[in-house]
Amino acid sequence: MILFLTRFIYFKVLGWRLVGNLNLLKKCVIIAAPHTHWQDLFIAVMARKIMQKEINFIGKKELFKFPLGYFLRKLGGKPVKRGKKSNNVKSIADIFKKTDLFRLALSPEGTRKKVEVWKTGFYYIAKEANVPIISASLNFKDKEIKISDPYYLTDSKERDIKFLMSFFKDIKGKIPEYS
Repeated sequence: MILFLTRFIYFKVLGWRLVGNLNLLKKCVIIAAPHTHWQDLFIAVMARKIMQKEINFIGKKELFKFPLGYFLRKLGGKPVKRGKKSNNVKSIADIFKKTDLFRLALSPEGTRKKVEVWKTGFYYIAKEANVPIISASLNFKDKEIKISDPYYLTDSKERDIKFLMSFFKDIKGKIPEYS
């Protein structure tokens, strides 16, 4: 019943579409962009429910205080300490190595504001865990989430980032000027 209701709201009421490679690997880092509004989370959670795939996400620990924290954890969220002294890349890569199924969705911008340069934690997590990256665009202009094929990192960070960023060209978030 929940799946039916989610599908009805996502497709019929909101008018969104899911396109691309919906058959996600068991282990991958998913970069979702642009992240311009808090509504992105709910659109993505509905898409995840429709795809019937377990996908986790991380957020700054300050978001995980009661009562919001309870809700975010139920949705698959994991709080992280941000800062120079925390080694989140290593600890998250260890989760990949210790589990048979772990899909981690991240915003490469690291914020809901417009950025010219992505944060690269997602890249280093994928590199350390030896898992591919899948891109997922949140295109509010066309009401579409598009999911890429897996991308396996090369030995060139610059080439990899350029290739990954090209997937999001012309994509407009909820707040277009932040895209």
